[in-house]
Amino acid sequence: MADYPEGIFVVFEGGDGVGKSTQARLLADWLSYLGREVVLTYEPGDTEIGATLRDLVLNPAWGDVSPRAEALMYAADKAQHLHQLVLPSLRRGAVVISDRYVDSMLAYQGAGRVLEPERVEQIARWATEDLLPDLTVLLDLDPAKGVAGIAEKDRVEGAGADFHVRARQFFLDLAASDADHYLVLPARAEAEEIAALVRARVASLLSATAGTVNP
Repeated sequence: MADYPEGIFVVFEGGDGVGKSTQARLLADWLSYLGREVVLTYEPGDTEIGATLRDLVLNPAWGDVSPRAEALMYAADKAQHLHQLVLPSLRRGAVVISDRYVDSMLAYQGAGRVLEPERVEQIARWATEDLLPDLTVLLDLDPAKGVAGIAEKDRVEGAGADFHVRARQFFLDLAASDADHYLVLPARAEAEEIAALVRARVASLLSATAGTVNP
């Protein structure tokens, strides 16, 4: 794992349409109010190279894309994202909040596309230099109530119900395997209720470097 001083890495994961972006923004606003430097980001696409890769993996206009090619493009996006944005921010002590990270690749390209999960994880961990989040917030929702309601779906959103059911279960399995570093919350709870629970967990991380923090 890369070495960084007092930076904290928080990731929001879950299926499409679960409210990750909303909760990431609420957490960023709270941390900014506390006076912390916050870097709010997302995958895929939050670098110049990543924006091109995002189009390649999500735009239906590209037609049939090999699942392996898709996985490798996601890995390339993560490698550039880590190099250009995530690691420099953590090294100067910022709190980095990312909408998606490695778990999405494992759930979607591994379980969803039915590739070998161990092989996909090996590629993903290599691409991200084995950097693990300090906390992963998993917003859980039945895909029939989430992605199914998105009117204009991108290539991954439109991959079919079975794909998203497999991905959801893999997210839950990942969280169950490392409960100390995950916070699993029902995505359709009240937004402020979710935000308060997230703040409480992040406050415990901050307290290690900045004294007691009131969520």
